Amino acid sequence: MFFVLKIWRQAGPGARGYFQHFKMEGVPEDTSFLELLDILNNRLVSQGQETIAFDHDCREGICGACGLYINGRPHGPDQEITTCQLYMRRFRDGSTITVEPWRCGAFPVIKDLMVDRRAFDKILQAGGFISANTGSAPEAHNILITKEKAEESMDASACIGCGACVATCKNRSAMLFVASRVSALSLLPQGKPEASRRARAMVARMDELGFGSCTNTGACQMECPKNITIAHIARLNREFLYCKR
Repeated sequence: MFFVLKIWRQAGPGARGYFQHFKMEGVPEDTSFLELLDILNNRLVSQGQETIAFDHDCREGICGACGLYINGRPHGPDQEITTCQLYMRRFRDGSTITVEPWRCGAFPVIKDLMVDRRAFDKILQAGGFISANTGSAPEAHNILITKEKAEESMDASACIGCGACVATCKNRSAMLFVASRVSALSLLPQGKPEASRRARAMVARMDELGFGSCTNTGACQMECPKNITIAHIARLNREFLYCKR
């Protein structure tokens, strides 16, 4: 397969960015997108040129580090996957593929396709934790949790913090990320000690860091690799309105 990669290059946070084109020939269709970038970087090294900086870690769709904006979509044209799970057979042979970093003021570009997503960590530090004793596990029947509540909490906790929801939102809102954390904890008894302040603290930190407001268009849930829905945003709003001031 043959592709032209149109990749965003930027030397640093304050540098002027630009697109650079690379021709990739003889690409097997079962090559993953990150493997294609590896091949390109190996070629650039052999030519004595600057390699392309991009984030990756587990390459199993677990860590959320590999966030790339590909042809106008977070993580590319497939559904419910991260970039590392995207394969070149999903693209038309001979096509041009545009690759950009997440576009958000709260995620400043570090270099090329790498962005600083520590803003998510700061939101979690503001309230996304529990103070329950983490010693020996209690008898399971001491705290009754319905199967439905437990599964809904697990669905919310599947969020990997990749930032696709922010990248696709026209307002650059982090509401789906915040909602998944609040929802996962609010559904369980362990999350009750901080419930009176969690939602307000995390939303306030999100606003302070420069993320936009949610206008409920649903783009975030369409691009979430873990299929987290905006139903959790509804729960976040309820927690925010009814928590103790």
